Amino acid sequence: MPAEQKKYEYLDHTADAKFLAYGKTLEEAFGNAALAMSNVMIDTSTVSNTLSHYIDLTAEDLEGLLFDWLSEFLFLMDAENLIFGDFKVHSIKQEGGQFHLNATVYGEHIDPSRHMFDTEVKAATYNDIQVQPSADGWVLQAIVDI
Repeated sequence: MPAEQKKYEYLDHTADAKFLAYGKTLEEAFGNAALAMSNVMIDTSTVSNTLSHYIDLTAEDLEGLLFDWLSEFLFLMDAENLIFGDFKVHSIKQEGGQFHLNATVYGEHIDPSRHMFDTEVKAATYNDIQVQPSADGWVLQAIVDI
C-alpha cells in the first residue's frame, strides 16, 4: 500500500511498540505519529475532542522534537488526566539553529467508563527514532516503551 494512503503502521518489536508515521508534510507526519502512539493505548475514536490544548515545543533537531512531541502527551495524560484524539500541527520551523513546533491538540478528560486502555505507554524513546523525507513527503519512525 503506498505511503500516501495510510497515516501510520505498526512494526514488529519484541518488548515495545514500534511504528512508522506518514505525511505529505512534516506537520502531518508529526500529527500522525501522535495518533499512532495514542492508538497504542486507546481507540482514539472513543475520544470526544471537546477540549483543546496548545503545544509549543523547541528542540535541537527533528528527532529530538519528535521525542518531545510524543513525551508531551504522556505527561499531559499523567499530570492532567487528559487523552487526545485529534492533532493539528500548525507549523514546524527551523529558527536560530533549533526546530520549533506549534500545534493544537484536541481531547478530553479520561473517562474510565468510555476509555478502555489496551496498553500503557510508559515513555517515548530515542531508540531507532527517525525523521526522514520520502518520495511522498515524510516518514517518521518511533518506538515507545510499553
